Amino acid sequence: MGMKFEKTDDGHYRLDVNGYVCPHPQIYTKKALEKLSSGDILELIFDNPSSGESIEQMVENDGNEFVEQKKESGQFIWQIQKA
Repeated sequence: MGMKFEKTDDGHYRLDVNGYVCPHPQIYTKKALEKLSSGDILELIFDNPSSGESIEQMVENDGNEFVEQKKESGQFIWQIQKA
């Protein structure tokens, strides 16, 4: 298990923080978004439901947008577009 941040395509990145508990998913998400350019998409994958609220609030407070939010097999998969 480990945090995994990777570029998947031009302007598309994936951050997998499955297995981590608060506040780590939020911290890693913030750091990943700081590395992206405006308009880039971050696919965030996590499995800790309590992290969702803090990540959602942080994303909206920073002016970023959710493109998609879904849950599959106990995992949350969110697409976040950097402002």
